[in-house]
Amino acid sequence: MIELIVLDVDGTMTTGEITYTENGDEIKSFSVKDGLAIASWIKLGKKVAIITGRSSNIVQRRAKELKIEFFYQGIENKKEVLDNLLYELGISMDSVASIGDDLNDYGMLKASKIAFVPQNASIYVKDIADVVLDNKGGEGAVREMIEYLIKQENLEEDYLALWQ
Repeated sequence: MIELIVLDVDGTMTTGEITYTENGDEIKSFSVKDGLAIASWIKLGKKVAIITGRSSNIVQRRAKELKIEFFYQGIENKKEVLDNLLYELGISMDSVASIGDDLNDYGMLKASKIAFVPQNASIYVKDIADVVLDNKGGEGAVREMIEYLIKQENLEEDYLALWQ
């Protein structure tokens, strides 16, 4: 049973584009559909972690809005952080699903029980993925991943009951 989903940010929760304003402010867009699915996963008593290579106040704000308890940014070795988190939580990789889109996600994806990649991921991570999603990063890929897991884990009744 999957207890923890691990999310990359740029290219999975976002399109991977970074816009800078004239003042140097960074702009990112997140899918509201992804957010609702993440919040629902948490309401089901499951865990979510963000492990991202970049550091951004915007991503920190999004994690806080979604009540994501485990948040790591500026990370070079995502698998190492994931290993430490699993030790802290007392769970194994057999309870982990992850999503990422690029080479810096490779180790984390390869180690996870189920690895997901958006449709527009690097071919190298597509090669090791268990599931290549139909949606692109930032365009519902995380939602698609969670709904895939909901079906696989036979949680559809509980998932829908959250919204009735």
